[in-house]
Amino acid sequence: MASTYPVYRFDSFIVRTPSSSVVNGLRADDRGNPTYAGVLAEHAAYIHAVSRAGVEVTVLPPLEAFPDSIFVEDPALVFPEGAILLRPGAPTRAGETAEIAPVLKRLFSSVLDLPRGYADGGDVLTTQNSVMIGLSARTNREGAEALIESLARLGRKGEIVETPKDVLHFKTDCSLLDEETVLTTERLERSGVFKGFRTLLVPAGEEAAANALRVNDVVFVGSDYPRTAELLAAKGYDVVPLRTTEIGKIDAGLSCMSLRWRRG
Repeated sequence: MASTYPVYRFDSFIVRTPSSSVVNGLRADDRGNPTYAGVLAEHAAYIHAVSRAGVEVTVLPPLEAFPDSIFVEDPALVFPEGAILLRPGAPTRAGETAEIAPVLKRLFSSVLDLPRGYADGGDVLTTQNSVMIGLSARTNREGAEALIESLARLGRKGEIVETPKDVLHFKTDCSLLDEETVLTTERLERSGVFKGFRTLLVPAGEEAAANALRVNDVVFVGSDYPRTAELLAAKGYDVVPLRTTEIGKIDAGLSCMSLRWRRG
């Protein structure tokens, strides 16, 4: 049975310390390598900020063999009802699922395996009424359909939507602000996937800010996007800017760095 709490109410996070190999993380366009020290600093600030927002953070050790393993959101999904081990769409990330599986099996009584296809957690947006699964270069239809089956076993409803072309993950272009409101880009809003939601559009030139993160009473947003922060503050949200300059060089944002759920 799905939780009755708002889906942005969390008390538990899992994160993974960046490995030094993170500087070789995947990216669609080359804006230069991030610095290891810079990624470490951004990650540490993230842990501090979400802890202040009221969550207990489990920090996993680095995995040198997997440069992108800091982005724990992609190999798994977590809910109060249980966890789902995914099958990442990038071949270099396939082994990350086996690394995080023992941790989830200790923390959750129900842990399911995605039986077929490919799906990344970055393509999955959990809303109050459904779990939206965006098709992308990392999540194929077979994987999305299998994920709907797994979600049903946890009492959750899944639905398949389209991710705009040339966008890495569905959540690259959107985030949930509250039960009724989504922060999104104009290109994703035009697709019509958010019918029934109120949408706030990020200002032109700040598209990457759409990957914000609501945690309890706070909305985290990349500090490189001041106009988006001003927009959210004007709408009454408690905005906390966080630096994402270095992780942005490897196509990542705020949601990528954690698995989030409420224990009860």
